[in-house]
Amino acid sequence: MNQDEKDFEQKEEVKEDVTSQTPDAEAAQAQENASGETTSESGEDVQAKELEEVKEQLEAQKDKYLRLSAEFDNYRKRTMKEKAELVLNGGEKTISSILPVLDDFERALQNMEKTTDVNAVKEGVEIIYNKFMKVLKENGVKVIEAKGLPLNTDFHEAIAVIPAPEEALKGKVLDCVQNGYTLNDKVIRHAKVVVGE
Repeated sequence: MNQDEKDFEQKEEVKEDVTSQTPDAEAAQAQENASGETTSESGEDVQAKELEEVKEQLEAQKDKYLRLSAEFDNYRKRTMKEKAELVLNGGEKTISSILPVLDDFERALQNMEKTTDVNAVKEGVEIIYNKFMKVLKENGVKVIEAKGLPLNTDFHEAIAVIPAPEEALKGKVLDCVQNGYTLNDKVIRHAKVVVGE
């Protein structure tokens, strides 16, 4: 055999190999394409399911939000109503406790017209005053102590300054012109005082 014949035979073998491989290669390629399409189809199904689940979760959260918003709105309206009622009727207890003192004042006024005894009237007014101060104390109102104490601007309002009669009274309250009061330790009226300098 010469060289040309050998080359021809080799080419024929290669052709046979290629031809024999071609159907298998085509089949493999077709199988790959089919599995790729299946994979992409199953991928689309998975994405659609996930999208549906996300939509359901979103609807559930939206429903929960709307319910919570409505509950909060109802709570806000209810507390505003309760606050308004408290403002309107908050002093009811205090007023109710003062009414007996008012009754005593009315009786004292009636008795003042009939009596000529000034000491009896004075004594009656003092009793009513003490009863009134007791009612105020029970409701958290206290008189601010001032006379003889150093000036404290948290509780006292100096309306006049006069020379102190003694060195020890400088910077101290010499006289209280108008009493001050606290309500549950909060100043509701400062004591108006005269201070020595």
